[in-house]
Amino acid sequence: MGKMIEFERPDGTRCGGYLAEAAPGRPAVIVIQEWWGLNDQIKRVADRFAAAGFTALAPDLYHGRVTQDPDEANHLMSGLDFAGATHQDIRGAARYLRERTKKVGITGFCMGGALTIAAAVHVPEVTAAVCFYGIPPAEFATPAQIRIPFQGHFAKHDTWCTPEAVKRLEEEMLAADLAPEIYRYDAQHAFCNEARPEVYDAASCRTAFDRAMRFFGHHLG
Repeated sequence: MGKMIEFERPDGTRCGGYLAEAAPGRPAVIVIQEWWGLNDQIKRVADRFAAAGFTALAPDLYHGRVTQDPDEANHLMSGLDFAGATHQDIRGAARYLRERTKKVGITGFCMGGALTIAAAVHVPEVTAAVCFYGIPPAEFATPAQIRIPFQGHFAKHDTWCTPEAVKRLEEEMLAADLAPEIYRYDAQHAFCNEARPEVYDAASCRTAFDRAMRFFGHHLG
C-alpha cells in the first residue's frame, strides 16, 4: 500500500502523487493516469509495480480532481496542458525518483499512454517506456523521436487509439531505424482497467503486464 506525497517540479512549484515503494535501491516506474484522474484503479497499478519490485510514482496531473463521468473526464483531459504535464509534473516525478535510483521507466494508460510517448521524447531522465493504448498529437511528440527502449500495447477494437494510428506509429518508428516492441490484443480500449468490466479483458491484461514487467526488468534492472 502506497501513500500520497509531494515532489518538486522543475519550476520550483509542488505536485502531488501516489508513491508505492519497493525495496531501497530498486528501479522505479512513473505511472500515468487515464483521463479519469489519479483514482484508486491507477493507485492499484502503482501498488502492482511495487509488489513486482519497482518503486512506482503516479503524479496527480489533475491536482486533486477525479471523476467517473466520461463527459467530465473529457473536459478535464481537454483542459490539461500536455506540455506542462510533461515538462513539469512528469519530469518532476522522474527527477524525484532519480534521486533514489539510477533508472526510471514510465508507463501510462489512454491519456497516460499518450503522455508516456511524450515523456519518452521530452524527459531525459526516463530510461524506458511502456505505452498502453495512447498516442499524443504529432505536433507535440512523434514516436519517431523516441530514443529509448519502447514497448506498446494496443487493442484491435479501439475507436480512439485506432489500429490505423498504431500502424502509423509502428511504421514511423521503423522508418527511423528504431526497434519498438508493439503488441496488439483482441480487445477493446482500456482493456487493462478492471474497474470497467464492460471493456476489461483479464487475459489480455495479464499478458500485457507480464510483457511490461519483463521489459522493465531487462531495461531497468
